[in-house]
Amino acid sequence: MIGFAQINMQAHPPKGEFARWKVRNTAIERRDLIRNRVPLMPEFQRSVRSLGRRPTTQQFIDTIIKKYGTHILISATLGGEEALTMYMAKNKLDRKLANATQNVEALHQLASSYFIDRDGTMRKLHEIQISTSAIKVTETRTGPLGCSSYDNLDSVSSILLQSPESKLHLQGLQVIFPEYLKEKFVQSALSYIMCNGEGEYVCQNNQCICQCNEEYPQCNCPITDVQIMENTLLGMSESWTTSYKDFENSDEFKSFLKRLPSTHFLPISSVHLLWGSDWDLQARYRLLQSSLEIQRLKIQRTARKLFGLSIRCHHNPNHQMPRERSVMQWLNRVQSFLYCNENGFWGTFLESQRTCVCHTGVTLCQRPIPCIIGGNNSCAMCSLANISQCGSCNKGYKLYRGRCEPQNVDSERSEQFISFETDLDFQDLELKYLLQKMDSRLYIHTTFISNEIRLETFFDPRWRKRMSLTLKSNKNRMDYLHMIVGLSMKICQMRNSSIDPMFFVYVNPFSGSHSEGWSMPFGEHGYPRWEKVRLQNSQCFNWTLLLGNRWKTFFETVHIYLRSRAKIPTGLRNDTGQGPVDLADPNKRQIYIKISDIQVFGYSLRFNADLLRSAVQQVNQSYTQGTQFYSSSSVMLLLLDIRDRINRLAPPVAPGKPQLDLFSCMLKHRLKLNNSEMIRVNHALDMYNTEILKQSDHLTAKLC
Repeated sequence: MIGFAQINMQAHPPKGEFARWKVRNTAIERRDLIRNRVPLMPEFQRSVRSLGRRPTTQQFIDTIIKKYGTHILISATLGGEEALTMYMAKNKLDRKLANATQNVEALHQLASSYFIDRDGTMRKLHEIQISTSAIKVTETRTGPLGCSSYDNLDSVSSILLQSPESKLHLQGLQVIFPEYLKEKFVQSALSYIMCNGEGEYVCQNNQCICQCNEEYPQCNCPITDVQIMENTLLGMSESWTTSYKDFENSDEFKSFLKRLPSTHFLPISSVHLLWGSDWDLQARYRLLQSSLEIQRLKIQRTARKLFGLSIRCHHNPNHQMPRERSVMQWLNRVQSFLYCNENGFWGTFLESQRTCVCHTGVTLCQRPIPCIIGGNNSCAMCSLANISQCGSCNKGYKLYRGRCEPQNVDSERSEQFISFETDLDFQDLELKYLLQKMDSRLYIHTTFISNEIRLETFFDPRWRKRMSLTLKSNKNRMDYLHMIVGLSMKICQMRNSSIDPMFFVYVNPFSGSHSEGWSMPFGEHGYPRWEKVRLQNSQCFNWTLLLGNRWKTFFETVHIYLRSRAKIPTGLRNDTGQGPVDLADPNKRQIYIKISDIQVFGYSLRFNADLLRSAVQQVNQSYTQGTQFYSSSSVMLLLLDIRDRINRLAPPVAPGKPQLDLFSCMLKHRLKLNNSEMIRVNHALDMYNTEILKQSDHLTAKLC
């Protein structure tokens, strides 16, 4: 109540202690329940007799434990405490009573007589409370005696557990059972407590487990505790994700994104420099790291508890520890915020391909990717009208269709060395039509070589067969390079054949050993596959590979390895596959196939080896003498253009991997340069490209 002050009666505390009572169970004095009658409930005695001499665990649980429990009270010491609390309003005492000081002292004396004459004291205090409204009296009791007067007390506490004077002594219920039932009761009680009544509690080799009943196969598994731990780990994983979101929504991270330049493309190296120079962002990032470390330790401890609890469960917990994002992942995340956050869609940015992988599957998340500028690039600034294209170029370059090209490169001069543009350089639709019709203008007459296969002859394809189509142009036709745009084979099979041939094709671009060839990656990275068309009224098929302008490339020799996908019967696995075939044998007849025709489609390019060799030797000589080869810039630009146009025809590779270096193969096999000369020429071109033209090098993989 407002205006009341509690009186602290230290001199005369209004407290008193009850006497103590000790309760004793007489049932334990007589242990033989059958011979000596003890004061037990008749119903309990009948339940014990109904067990018989060899009760089962379930009988004990249903008859005794579920009804009466597992322990009895041996003895208990009970006590309690009583208190009187009086609140007084001094302002009302001053108005109602003539001498407030004397009356306060009188109230003290009256309260002290509470433990002597409780009823009389409470009657007088209630009269004063009703007449003056200046006091309020509260009685409090703890202990068992408070049970008899609940209605008269303002506050009643627990009988046994509240008071420190209460002491209980319990003992297992087996003490009142006959000897032949004691051990079984203990086992049943343990099974009921430890196994929840769903199995037998058994201890062997210092290890105790529950032998589960058939209807409770997972009694050893604390399913509730496991579910709690799994939910806890799920919440921790969500907290881990929330920490990332909080960092991305922080003022420091948002300010960092706003300060990033949007006028040109930012590679991950540039983002890294800006990331490290932002001190506010670094402080917030360290705070994130410390928070994640604390969470990681908590997740590890909880995961260990989970795996410990589920050691006897039928299912193993499925939990994966969250991994902290590395700095490189955060930098890629920044690029994704910049370039893959459009139209309300999100995506992940791939710098190697300069594109976005949208999370929704549609390509609406990608923003216009700005052009690349800088000291090592030809573009000086991006276009204001279209940020993805160049607006102006660095010195030595000219702007052409939004891209920068070297000013001194003369494409017509390159044609004097290699005629990249020919009359047979058709458009895509025209070339596809001619390939489907197998137009004779695209025939290239090659030499078929094989020690294992003869054309128009049946053979057993279960073992590897090797064929080669070669031109030997480096010996017979030095003035031409050859381009492959397609490959066709006519394969005939016996009736009801289960054979499905599988081809592995290797290409040597400018001759050389077999190790200097590359394998066609059918169906990978957009590369075409074989097309199989059955010929009318025959068991023959046309197998055609259409490369077209997209995948056309140089070739000198094509190696074809033939294998079969068919499963070989056990009885035929020991055959050698050599010698004449037996078409009369029905078990072998369906295996045999024959190749009737094989043809390479493409065209030839005029190649002036002497003129190109003189240009290469000029660069090689300048590099060997240590002179400034920059004076012959026209030759350097010419060779750079030729190298770029040749390597542009290299086969596809996986994202992030360098392309094959076909230019070096041409230097080795068609110009007959040794390895040292090849290295010097390429190094000179790379130095001119980076130091003079300020362009970045395009890494290539060695083939020859």
